[in-house]
Amino acid sequence: MPAEADKTAHLRDARPPAQDWRLLLAVFWITSLVEGLGVSQIFAFVPAYLRDMGVAEPDRLHFVGLFSSLLFVVGMPLVPLWGVWADKYSRKAVIIRSSIVEAVVFAAVALSREPWQLAGSMLLIGFQLGNTGIMLGAIRDSTPRVRLGTALALFGVSGPIGFAVGPALGGVIVDGLHWGLPAVFAVSAGLSIGTALLVGLGSREVRPEVVPAGRTVELAFGALRSVLGDPAVRRIFAIFGTAFLAQQVARPYLPVVVGQVNGPVGEASAIGLVAGTAALAGALIAPIGGPLGDRIGFRPVLVAALVGGGITLGVMPFAPNVAALAIVALAFSAFYGVVSPMVFGLLATEVPPERRSQTLNLVYLPLYGAGVIGPTLGAVVVSAGISAPFLLGAAVFLAGAVGVALRLRGTPARSGEVRGDEVRPDEGHVDEIDANQRSAG
Repeated sequence: MPAEADKTAHLRDARPPAQDWRLLLAVFWITSLVEGLGVSQIFAFVPAYLRDMGVAEPDRLHFVGLFSSLLFVVGMPLVPLWGVWADKYSRKAVIIRSSIVEAVVFAAVALSREPWQLAGSMLLIGFQLGNTGIMLGAIRDSTPRVRLGTALALFGVSGPIGFAVGPALGGVIVDGLHWGLPAVFAVSAGLSIGTALLVGLGSREVRPEVVPAGRTVELAFGALRSVLGDPAVRRIFAIFGTAFLAQQVARPYLPVVVGQVNGPVGEASAIGLVAGTAALAGALIAPIGGPLGDRIGFRPVLVAALVGGGITLGVMPFAPNVAALAIVALAFSAFYGVVSPMVFGLLATEVPPERRSQTLNLVYLPLYGAGVIGPTLGAVVVSAGISAPFLLGAAVFLAGAVGVALRLRGTPARSGEVRGDEVRPDEGHVDEIDANQRSAG
């Protein structure tokens, strides 16, 4: 029986793939970049958009936080379902759905002339979430094993590059072409329509090796219960959630700080400089954390990243000019960019292999929860001044660092945390891990 299974697996691997992995990677890379581009523009320019709508300054500061939380309200409960629908029926259709919803959202934002219209448009963003894990699954199933690491690494930088390009492009449209803020979102809507056509015409359906059987809700929330029932997963998710929460408390107010430091003339370009530079730095510097974690352990590097993030976030609202603010934002983004690789490393070494694939599929659930809670907290504390959300976020970062440090102290190094030339005991199980059933995307 084992020999027959090996023969079947060999024949399956020998079959030519239904989709050229390089073409699929290019299609999904562009799709992810456009999504990051559009969402980053919403984060960057909603404060100025609300001011243009005539919202009074005290109300505007509250609205900035509350509106930012709307991005995740609808999407959070749907995320476990999209992955199941994709695996059961069509990954391609679910990804196209996301691009079409993006186009509708950005067009609605462009047409918004009242705060309630903008709020309704941002609420719709929740329906476009849940496609990243699905694209990762399709890339994983179409890429040869010897090229998988390269493919995933290349795909991983597409979103951060989109977040860097989006505000910069917005600055060109507003300050260079003088088209106004609605044009920024109209352009993103057009690009999203383009990605829907690109996925539809430029890619083929990639089916998972294991197609889930059963009712969608039971499959989705069964995977959720399985993942969250593991104490190790809950602890790591708590770390990830803490970092996301700290960032989300302050993030909506960075454009406000830029506006106060820069003034109204050239504000969009200044926002593009600060937000775009910071996002690009995060994309370029984050990979450095991996080798550091391999050498000295994931938790020590995570503690350092959380401490650095807390310090730079606390300093940010006191920057004297745009250049200094851009430098501080760049430093914060570098520290924050190291957090995710360290968390992924902990998940890859501390979570049992049989639960690892499901956990990685649901790894961004803490982001969605923090995306609702963090901006709401920011909207509450901003009454004390624009620096309050940044100081609260810094305190959360530092509290997370203390929690991880206390966990590290007195805890023996886990088998997966490798230093130097130690052997990782579960290296031989990579194929077994990838063969696990995939659920939510």
